[in-house]
Amino acid sequence: MKIYENKGLKETRAGFGDALTFLGRKNTKVVALCADLTSSLFMDQFSKEFPERFFQIGIAEANMINIAAGLSIGNYIPFAGTFANFATSRVYDQIRQSIAYSYKNVKICASHSGLTLGEDGATHQSLEDIGLMKMLPGMTVINTCDYNQTYAATLAIANYLGPVYLRFGRPSVPNFTNESQIFQIGKALLLTEGKDVTIVSTGHLVWESLEAAKILHEKKRISCEVINVHTIKPLDEKTILNSVDKTKCIVTAEEHNYWGGLGESIARILTTKRYSIPQSIVAVNDTFGESGKPIELLKKYKIDRDSIIDHVKILLKKKSNQEKK
Repeated sequence: MKIYENKGLKETRAGFGDALTFLGRKNTKVVALCADLTSSLFMDQFSKEFPERFFQIGIAEANMINIAAGLSIGNYIPFAGTFANFATSRVYDQIRQSIAYSYKNVKICASHSGLTLGEDGATHQSLEDIGLMKMLPGMTVINTCDYNQTYAATLAIANYLGPVYLRFGRPSVPNFTNESQIFQIGKALLLTEGKDVTIVSTGHLVWESLEAAKILHEKKRISCEVINVHTIKPLDEKTILNSVDKTKCIVTAEEHNYWGGLGESIARILTTKRYSIPQSIVAVNDTFGESGKPIELLKKYKIDRDSIIDHVKILLKKKSNQEKK
């Protein structure tokens, strides 16, 4: 199987910040807004280079969203940045009414998502945001896996006409995707080919899935097909269905609540396309998080590589039993 090299630990949020500054130098229509978290989202350099195009709104996220919507009417491309929890649930009404309903060209850029936010605890760990945002008509939802992919995604959404929710994280994580990649919105990436089981993952759990696949191959000779779904909506149904046509079973892995996330979207596809195959969802099981170190939280809430391995083993037993009937 193909082995991916960890090229070093880097924050996905740094990929956003670096790409935003690059965009600012290339396109005078790119503007940025932040809700008192400039350093946390690596927006400092943009604010220094382009002070006339940077708006520090303060702890007033609803105002930030409405101002971004107004700027888009003036043909600007607003990037509005804050923590994922504040970027969604705190301002959902403003996003729905001022951005989604009128299809404004606003990029909502959400950092510190999921359990890996870590020590800030349950009040800041957004585990519902993908579900909230994917239900809004016309909203594109992107969840990137490393620095390079976040950088590429930030560039791509600047050229995309329409509202986008871009989700990334706080911690330093393995940087393993291609530095010169061209990000295609709505196109899943086949990372490793396999014949026994499909593992579809998003965000920080893509690396965990690759590590799980490597362990399963080395210790159990289980052949895993790993797919990186960076775009939750629109979802690349063709790539997913082509894979399960071969493997006849699928595990999904996400740093999000079980309800409303990637796993449910794929379950809908399988059902509507009349696929009767075993599926298992690796996700937070309908609970809030807690304060702790990211690696410890992934393990406790059973969304780390070991949990993915356990789900694969159980799923393959179900697949074997189904084939015997």
